[in-house]
Amino acid sequence: MDKSFLDELRQGVRAVCGDFPDAYWRELDEKRAYPEDFVNALTAAGFLGALIPEEYGGSGLGITESSVILEEINRSGGNAGACHAQMYTMGTLLRHGSEQQKQRYLRKIADGSLRLQAFGVTEPNTGTDTTQLKTTAVRKGDKYIVNGQKVFISRTEYSDLMLLLVRTTPLDQVKKRTEGLSVLLVDLREAVGNGLTIKPIRTMMNHATTELFIEDLEVPVENLIGEEGKGFSYILDGMNAERILIAAECIGDGRWFIERAVGYANQRVVFKRPIGENQGIQFPISRAHVNLEAADLMRFRAAELFDAGQKCGAEANMAKLLAADASWEAANVTLQTHGGYGFAEEYDVERKFRETRLYQVAPISTNLILSYVAEHVLGLPRSY
Repeated sequence: MDKSFLDELRQGVRAVCGDFPDAYWRELDEKRAYPEDFVNALTAAGFLGALIPEEYGGSGLGITESSVILEEINRSGGNAGACHAQMYTMGTLLRHGSEQQKQRYLRKIADGSLRLQAFGVTEPNTGTDTTQLKTTAVRKGDKYIVNGQKVFISRTEYSDLMLLLVRTTPLDQVKKRTEGLSVLLVDLREAVGNGLTIKPIRTMMNHATTELFIEDLEVPVENLIGEEGKGFSYILDGMNAERILIAAECIGDGRWFIERAVGYANQRVVFKRPIGENQGIQFPISRAHVNLEAADLMRFRAAELFDAGQKCGAEANMAKLLAADASWEAANVTLQTHGGYGFAEEYDVERKFRETRLYQVAPISTNLILSYVAEHVLGLPRSY
């Protein structure tokens, strides 16, 4: 890891983010709008194509560098959740797609002329039990006919393409429940209104969340990613990247919170003294900082293993858990430090407070990470 390069990278991201101050994000939050201008600026700077190899028009960077990009977005007061999937969702296409598919799509994803930000996996009645998903794709000639429903799918309305996980072989016809799932690349420009209906879901944050209703949607067989029936493994091998990058966003959030808490504690005077002189204020902020720094070390450890092509499932999951917990702790400390002002929109604490709370639940809940560690690291019996 080249520290000087990472420092330069941080400065570059901060320069872009500097054009999008707190007021920009506050207004978007109020309007429940998508940060179109911000995403365009990041794309133009090449940051969202960081993980795409240079031969396909990207920057050819590793997960370490990409995590720093997302960290700095959140540290600036922004929200990388609006666009982070553009970085890692294409990994399924890159690792398992045909050369023809990669040539057709990756360069356009890198330059921003196509957006691949939507990832259709979760369903209303299956949640994280992915192998039980009900969305089916039946092959008829040179097309798949897709029927089903997806929920909590982010950025569908702002994407051109979507990766869709479907069942191509009925569950009762496979030996293992992880078999028979496939990944289709759906052109949303053609699909919407022709078998795909998108319904927005109003949420406390991440205002680009949708529910998808799929009825007799036709997807060309040539849009199958990799081999039919192996989609579950394709999805899994991209999850470590997702965990690491989300951990980095949490680190960015945590640093934003700590900086705001320290700044406010230094300037807020009560009883003729800055409240930062009180150990009751100092200790919680300090502990939150310590926990954040520890989580950051695990983030870089997981990224190091990922970039070296080594197994990193445990480290990626632990990094996500530690970082999500640390950012949530920092959020609570900062809100408490600000007192009543922490609830006022103009201080932005309540907005970031809502945003960072998501990572206790998504893209995987902290409880499921603990179950993973129990089974795969400690050797305890499977609990689900």
